[in-house]
Amino acid sequence: MLGSLRERYQRAMMPVGKALARTGITPNMITGLTVIIALASAWFFVMGDLIIGLLFMILTVVMDMFDGAVARAADLASKFGATFDHTLDRYAEFLFMLGLMMGPINTVTIPWWPNSAGDTFIPWFWGFFTLFGMIMASFARAKAESVGGMESCTVGIAERQEKLILTIAGILLLAVPSTNIWIELLTPVPVLLDIFVILNITNILTLCIVIVGILSHITVAQRLFYAKKIIGAAERSEATNV
Repeated sequence: MLGSLRERYQRAMMPVGKALARTGITPNMITGLTVIIALASAWFFVMGDLIIGLLFMILTVVMDMFDGAVARAADLASKFGATFDHTLDRYAEFLFMLGLMMGPINTVTIPWWPNSAGDTFIPWFWGFFTLFGMIMASFARAKAESVGGMESCTVGIAERQEKLILTIAGILLLAVPSTNIWIELLTPVPVLLDIFVILNITNILTLCIVIVGILSHITVAQRLFYAKKIIGAAERSEATNV
């Protein structure tokens, strides 16, 4: 949905791209740097510092915009560059999720690990559920465009931008309030509270991540149905012209 705004921010980033291109930095160098920054973000999540981790996470998003801006400004766009960028984007998403799945909510000190806890920001099951959905949404698009020969298969209820916004909102809503606002909202309805506790969705960040996962898997289905429609129409057209 927000992908429709891509052309606007690309135009807005053009002056930045020209300025960076004059320094001699290449798009692929910026792309590689984003993974290092994503690794730093994951580290802060693991250490239990959601806000600093979030700042590094947002920085990776900004850097991801910079590499495209430089590629367009310096006429360095290439098919390999796009492949490299999309591949490292998946690594960055993995690092974010891994950090949140490992990061503690309540830190306690033990000798061999400075910040450890029994609870994590996101339960492992929901983290993998969402991460797999995000990867499969990208995979479905890649296969439709490469094997299926489609020009574009970016349809779907949620693209990367929406998923990032939901994740950022969840991090802020978990980090900023002094209490667990999700449990407070559920407390007046004990039946709902019991259901979400059984599902291990006990904080607002986990809820947001679960929503991201559900939207990602719906996007996979939408892209497959769309690919079937477009590829099927192309095949019937070819058969008719033979």
